[in-house]
Amino acid sequence: MKSSDCSRRERAGWHSTTILTVRRGDHVALGGDGQVTFNNTVLKSDTRKIRPMLDGKVLVGFAGSTADAFALLERFESKAKDFPGNIVRAATELARDWRTDRALRKLEAMMVVVNPEVTLLLSGTGDVVQPTDGIIGIGSGGSYATAAARALMRNTELSPAEVVRQSLGIAAEIDVYTNENILVEELGASADAAV
Repeated sequence: MKSSDCSRRERAGWHSTTILTVRRGDHVALGGDGQVTFNNTVLKSDTRKIRPMLDGKVLVGFAGSTADAFALLERFESKAKDFPGNIVRAATELARDWRTDRALRKLEAMMVVVNPEVTLLLSGTGDVVQPTDGIIGIGSGGSYATAAARALMRNTELSPAEVVRQSLGIAAEIDVYTNENILVEELGASADAAV
């Protein structure tokens, strides 16, 4: 993030949330907390920052400005419909537009996109990243949640959903902009079988 972007966010006083995804094979879980903070005030504690798309075949989580994230969600859904079954291509097209379009460049949000096959991070700098270990954490508590998830995945047999839930709980204990009102969604054959 450029220093001008950081200073703009600091002036605005908005702080982002924590979003985490964990994958084990085709079983993927995506979760987030519900806190919205402005300066030193919690405005809302139960915001839903995880959205199913394409008839529940894709999950998207966002951190950053909520209005900006919704604008990006709409554009991503449109791209995903343009390239059915190919979320990598849809994400790449969105990232290209996000980087080159003057209006989109001003949007301050990050997105995590998952389906049973792919986990992606999309950023406003035009990045589309697929993590090696299937774990991505974004937002103010993202680093804490990622560290906790990696430790749990290496040392336990917990399901991806339980790893996400526990890791976000740990982030909430450390990061003041993350709360314990956690929502977790799952995709994949293993998730369907567990229900």
